[in-house]
Amino acid sequence: MKVLAIETATDACSVAFQWGEALVERSSNQPRAHAGLVLEMIQECLGESALELSDLDALVFGCGPGSFTGVRIATAVIQGLAFGSGLPVVPVSTLAGHAVSCWRQTGATQIAVAIDARMDECYWGLFSVDAKGVAKSLDQERLIAPGKVPVPDQNGWTGAGSGWREFASLREIMKRAVDRIEPGILPTARDLLATASGLLVAGGGVPAHQALPVYLRESVAWKGGR
Repeated sequence: MKVLAIETATDACSVAFQWGEALVERSSNQPRAHAGLVLEMIQECLGESALELSDLDALVFGCGPGSFTGVRIATAVIQGLAFGSGLPVVPVSTLAGHAVSCWRQTGATQIAVAIDARMDECYWGLFSVDAKGVAKSLDQERLIAPGKVPVPDQNGWTGAGSGWREFASLREIMKRAVDRIEPGILPTARDLLATASGLLVAGGGVPAHQALPVYLRESVAWKGGR
């Protein structure tokens, strides 16, 4: 399967292209520069493969929640590529991408993702990640006050995302459930691929006009990229 993925909803802007067992990727951590970087990254990744956009099976993007501007960039780029090529699009939660990135870097399989959403709120989601790097959502993703997140019944969770650094109330309410915290981990496009492939096989691809962003809040401007 030949799949191109982009993720621009956080400080990290990234593109990954996978065909068969081969993978090429580009990533840059330059907040506010995503719009000027992502198209060049796409061209470079396709150039390394010697394939054309029309040769792909699907397009993937991190659909949010995250930076309002960053999510819009990903959506606009992926819709433009999909309209031009007729390829199906697989939207993947940026929170799920955080979970997979945490699994890839630490081996954790139960991840509680909390992203600073500003206005004293966080984007929240609970995920399990299997041995293939496929993230499964265990609860509704939500925008919530950090001190009101639903605490899981079981312990052994790893906290990932900027919300764990920003909110003492979150750390306090989750202290019995969470064994470790990884606030600096960010998702990249490669962290979307396995989850997207599973969704695509299950019929989860959508046409370009249905490739929509998930904001959870409708009016968060990009202030520093989060």
